[in-house]
Amino acid sequence: MAQCEKCGNDYDKAFTVTMNGQAHTFDSFECAINMLAPRCKHCGNRIIGHGVEAGNAMFCCAHCAHGEGVQQAVDRI
Repeated sequence: MAQCEKCGNDYDKAFTVTMNGQAHTFDSFECAINMLAPRCKHCGNRIIGHGVEAGNAMFCCAHCAHGEGVQQAVDRI
């Protein structure tokens, strides 16, 4: 069995995610998201989808980007 990096659970169905050349082991997508997904610069939510990128900042939506002064950001309609 493999041990989850986030919660420490030993689990027979653990999986590995490789990100930026580093391998990480998790027992659930919940743990993987909590460890690896970026946070929105404005509201702090984990960004699970594509999000909005402006410069070096990540936002969960255009509304949050606008809140940080990124006026050109738009959500898909």
